[in-house]
Amino acid sequence: MSVKDLAIQATNDDATICKACAVNLGYWKDDFLQYFIKGKVSRKSPEINRGYYARVRAVYLAAKQFVKKFEKECQIVSIGCGFDTLFWRLKSEGWEPKSYVEVDFIDIVRKKISVLKKCPMLMSPLVASDDEICSDGKSLHSGLYHLVAADLRQVDQVSREMAGCKLSSSLPTLFIAECVLVYLKPAESLPLLKFLAGMFETCIFLNYEQINMGDRFGQIMLENLEVRGCPLAGVEVCMTKETHERRFEEAGWDKANVWTMNEVYHLFAASERREMENIEFFDEIELLTQLLEHYCITIAWKDPKNIGLENLVQFCTPM
Repeated sequence: MSVKDLAIQATNDDATICKACAVNLGYWKDDFLQYFIKGKVSRKSPEINRGYYARVRAVYLAAKQFVKKFEKECQIVSIGCGFDTLFWRLKSEGWEPKSYVEVDFIDIVRKKISVLKKCPMLMSPLVASDDEICSDGKSLHSGLYHLVAADLRQVDQVSREMAGCKLSSSLPTLFIAECVLVYLKPAESLPLLKFLAGMFETCIFLNYEQINMGDRFGQIMLENLEVRGCPLAGVEVCMTKETHERRFEEAGWDKANVWTMNEVYHLFAASERREMENIEFFDEIELLTQLLEHYCITIAWKDPKNIGLENLVQFCTPM
């Protein structure tokens, strides 16, 4: 494991703490995140809390709409999952897919398995009826849920581990990646995206990461990450909406749409935004806008049966 890989893995801890701060303040409900936290949760700035709210809310809406569309007869694969709790949040509301797979570095997977095994509240939702949970410490499998380790730069390794999850190539599949592909060189992420596009007949990819990295704000972000030892190796495809779209189209996806997080934020219902904005006093709206303009969500799809995947994700839809 390289020093750079370790620094990238450390971003999982940072994201978990940031989410926990926002959850503790009431930005959204997550009864499961607490089990992945050690020690005191430090207070974050209001723009960071609102930024994470927009990110978590948008991903949740997309996943729920996907599961609802296919009446649970579908699959979700979280690439670079970290300590994400989306599976448990969906399951607690009765919106779990037929199969949910999480993939990450071996060290992250081992830590997550350790947390799961110690917590009945996390373990009990993993099974349905008489399913058994099998784990060798490096992976965990149940009827509903699979957690496996793979280096995303090694497509053959990803393929082998996903094969053990018994996914169906004919079931609609949603891939989720949050600030993951940007740490891969374009020459490394392209084979992965091609492999995933060719693995399933009908699929959607939701990608959350940076955008507009060519301006001064973007350059400061890059410099800060360089100092932390985790440079954005894939930054060249994070410059514009067009570069984000082109990446997926060149990898064999039908098409892709991109929204900045500022656009996503203003697609949420006004009443929902007002409720969230009342949590903390914050009068530097320009700072939040600037932050949200430097992250985006890309939705790419393969839809050979023309079932309407292009219009499936609607961030403005009340849930």
